[in-house]
Amino acid sequence: MKRIFLKSTYLVMALAMVMGCNTVKNANNKQKGAAIGAGSGAAIGGVIGNNVGDGNNTVLGAILGAAVGGVAGGFIGNRMDRQAERIETEIPGAEVTRVGEGINVTFNEGQGVHFDTDKSDVKGTSVSTLNSMAEILKEYPKTNILVEGHTDSAGPDAYNMDLSKKRATSVTDYLVSQGIDRSRFTTKWYGENQPVADNTTKEGKAQNRRVEMAIVASDALKQEAQQQVKG
Repeated sequence: MKRIFLKSTYLVMALAMVMGCNTVKNANNKQKGAAIGAGSGAAIGGVIGNNVGDGNNTVLGAILGAAVGGVAGGFIGNRMDRQAERIETEIPGAEVTRVGEGINVTFNEGQGVHFDTDKSDVKGTSVSTLNSMAEILKEYPKTNILVEGHTDSAGPDAYNMDLSKKRATSVTDYLVSQGIDRSRFTTKWYGENQPVADNTTKEGKAQNRRVEMAIVASDALKQEAQQQVKG
């Protein structure tokens, strides 16, 4: 599986607070989830909450905000390891990032989900990409999915906000049409407000025109994890 790409300096700082010892550094994701949950507490929650979930990176904020921590978090992390590996193996266009107890999946126009200029309909290679994604989501029904739409800075702010809304909604609607329960989805859009690359270059703009997903544990999976701990 790819290395975990930590997309926020603040996240790196927060994780470093509890991952300094060799034991945790050498742990797998399941063990790291348990160690982070047991050893970090409110300190990390405050750092991450104030800097990741403040509009700068809402996907990471959603993943970290849904964490339960402790041994139960390790159980969830193990499930997420397997799901992330499936996505990475079966959807070459997906950028897969394992973070804590969740998964961040990014599709920009060069990676799996492409929209024609000024359009939001799912077609072409996007269909096969999202069909594969739907099949994996069906196999892991105890997860919830946040879908976010983002654009580059070309054009008026209001137009970009509306376009990102249409594209994110289109992706959600398509996945629902493939048999995924709509109650699992939250759909949001941010226009040009969360760039991940330089909007002054052609390459940077292409990276900023993207759809991101956060996959996190549902209440049912959290309850299952807690029961495993008690058992």
